[in-house]
Amino acid sequence: MSEEGDTFFISLAEKLFGVVLIAVGAVMIYLTTSTSALGGFTLFFGILSFIMVIIGLFLLLVRPSE
Repeated sequence: MSEEGDTFFISLAEKLFGVVLIAVGAVMIYLTTSTSALGGFTLFFGILSFIMVIIGLFLLLVRPSE
């Protein structure tokens, strides 16, 4: 049931999800640093958005097993 084309679409989905995570993480970093309404949660959301960017980069750089 497994075909050669299956790994292409899985790899494509990983790359697209990685790009989405990087974009959302970058927007979160920008909004976290530009607003003062978060108060004590600024560090929490800053770290959370940084982790999202790192996971997105990991999804872009990792090679699928063949």
